[in-house]
Amino acid sequence: MISSKIKNINFENPILVASGTYGYGHEVKDIADVNSLGGIVTKSVTLKPREGNKPPRIFETPSGMLNSIGLANVGVESFCNNKIPYLNQLNTNIIINIAGSSINEYLQTLEILESSNGKHIGYEVNISCPNVKEGGMEFGVDAKMTEKLTSKMREKTNKLLIMKLSPNVTEIADIAIASEQGGADAVSAINTLVGLDIDIHTYKPRLSTTFGGLSGPAIKPVALANVYKVYKAVKIPIIGIGGISCVEDVIEFILAGASLVQIGTLNYTNPNIGVDIVNGLKQYCSKNNVNLLDIVGQIKYDK
Repeated sequence: MISSKIKNINFENPILVASGTYGYGHEVKDIADVNSLGGIVTKSVTLKPREGNKPPRIFETPSGMLNSIGLANVGVESFCNNKIPYLNQLNTNIIINIAGSSINEYLQTLEILESSNGKHIGYEVNISCPNVKEGGMEFGVDAKMTEKLTSKMREKTNKLLIMKLSPNVTEIADIAIASEQGGADAVSAINTLVGLDIDIHTYKPRLSTTFGGLSGPAIKPVALANVYKVYKAVKIPIIGIGGISCVEDVIEFILAGASLVQIGTLNYTNPNIGVDIVNGLKQYCSKNNVNLLDIVGQIKYDK
């Protein structure tokens, strides 16, 4: 009653953990039951290692968090050698998040991952990161570039291809349509909103990069609106992201059009929150005699 599917890949439940909030999976192995999740989306992987932005790069806000990590990661070669062996041992779906600053970087990273011995079932392509100075966002705000990148990556893999969409655009549906036309199997919505916080004592921004990505419960209404817009525009599945903290939030996202969801910021307060929500979903569906797939996009209006 809570299983889901993208293309030919089954998910035992619709709860995934969002990229950047669960590391590479092994960081929480002693405190979270990762195998009970529908899947793990890894921290972003780029062609070369990245140190990311200089501190301060995280700041807590009311009902949320600003981050400007800047895609800090070990690089794809180290990822294949040192992270994939652990991920291969997990009994859940693994999706690798890929980021880049040019089409060639995305493609080279994908080719290296494709040649690895990874058991991952697909890729989430980060075209929407608001806290790096180059790349990423230029694809996420331009429908033609999104379609081109998606199409080029589609040629390189038969695994799931999921494009991660930005809310910081004029019309998110256009980017979703471009992803679908380029051959994406699904889209994730949404990435973080651009935000700013200022220290009134120093008059300086809280983050070294001035702006950062706002996540957490504060953005849930925005995320729901964007998921619904995308649902009305495309036929491929949607993975809903944005401020999810409880079973009720998940049901809202499914009613808005999401087939699966990702838990992000709340992982920092409870690394097992995804597992807790899985158990809560089972109880909700049993009590209400509901199959989650039957209520995708079933938001109702008064006549």
